[in-house]
Amino acid sequence: MIQLVLLRHGESTSNRDKNFTGWNDVALSQRGEQEATHAGLLLKEAGYRFDLCFTSELRRAKETLRIVLSTMQAGEMEIRQNWHLNERHYGALEGISRLSAVRKFGIWSIIGTQLSFNGCPPPLDPTDSRFPGNQSRYSEIDRKELPLSESMNQTLLRVVPYWKKAILPEIRDGKRLLIVSHQHVLRTLMMELDGFSAIHLMTLSISTGRPLVYELDDELKPVRHYYIDRRVESHTYSS
Repeated sequence: MIQLVLLRHGESTSNRDKNFTGWNDVALSQRGEQEATHAGLLLKEAGYRFDLCFTSELRRAKETLRIVLSTMQAGEMEIRQNWHLNERHYGALEGISRLSAVRKFGIWSIIGTQLSFNGCPPPLDPTDSRFPGNQSRYSEIDRKELPLSESMNQTLLRVVPYWKKAILPEIRDGKRLLIVSHQHVLRTLMMELDGFSAIHLMTLSISTGRPLVYELDDELKPVRHYYIDRRVESHTYSS
């Protein structure tokens, strides 16, 4: 049995303050740091070991991974950061509160963005500093590849090719993987693994800082998935 662990970052300051986040590079809240530590303890107590970790370019995911590995006393670990695992881009909504968004863009625009698979947030102006193409960390990426905003469908189309090209081959090679990313990215991975419909995907909610284990058969098809909690302390990671 092959096991893959997915982890949504701990609570961020934007989660706490109920702001739209997306690619806005915010820190973990104090609660988020505690959630990351708790996730590390759960993984350590359950006997998990990893050969390779994937995460996004965003601080809240990278910090969660750092805390988890430190708590696990994992030692040196190969970590691959990639912007394809960044959260869904919320366009002109990024960094503003939900109430401010409703006042500026109207409630139906926001509802469509949140509930529709193809609903796209209001796009950024390309000159806006929030556009990744204007940020030095993404300077080596073709501006045409970087989003001004994204629907869930567009996020899926960004994430799944990276999954197939960069992550699946490592699983096929027998490596034990931990992916620390964001709610919408992990939703798309669950859709790819389980074959969920778009409607089902939009109803998924993934807890912050709570390890989600997928058990895969030899053909990398999911057998089951579950969150780790203290009731599975004796569970060990299969080699």
